[in-house]
Amino acid sequence: MGPRTAVALSKEVKTAAGGGCGGQGGARLRSCSDGSRYSRRGVSLPNNSSSSPVLYSPKSVLKRPVSTEELQRPGGPYIKKTFTIVGDAVGWGFVVRGNRPCHIQAVEPCGPAAAAGMKVCQFVVSVNGLNVLNLDYRTVSHLILTGPRTVVMEVMEETDH
Repeated sequence: MGPRTAVALSKEVKTAAGGGCGGQGGARLRSCSDGSRYSRRGVSLPNNSSSSPVLYSPKSVLKRPVSTEELQRPGGPYIKKTFTIVGDAVGWGFVVRGNRPCHIQAVEPCGPAAAAGMKVCQFVVSVNGLNVLNLDYRTVSHLILTGPRTVVMEVMEETDH
């Protein structure tokens, strides 16, 4: 996870800091990959992880492993969706994890990815037109971080059947 694809702090911390989804003037808080915290304006906040829990899911959010072949199978239980996500001052608001194929591990509820419709457990198919089904999450994250501020992503999402 790079510094621009970070996970949001818990709702309690956002509320205490005056943040949140809808209000004007509240700073959205996020944590870096090194554990330090910063706000939308880039101001560092102390790292008191014992008193301020961070939303972090070390385990995979997937219910079962999925292969690239399964995702691409015609008539399979997956539908393709395309999102255009414009990064803000601190990133795009999602975390990519996994290895061939990668998946969305976390989505910041108030971030640009959530606003575009991205959800946890979607599989990343392409980033800015480049097929990434056979890449690991570090490579996919690097493509996003070093690319343009606007990211076009194709994902596969399991249907509700």
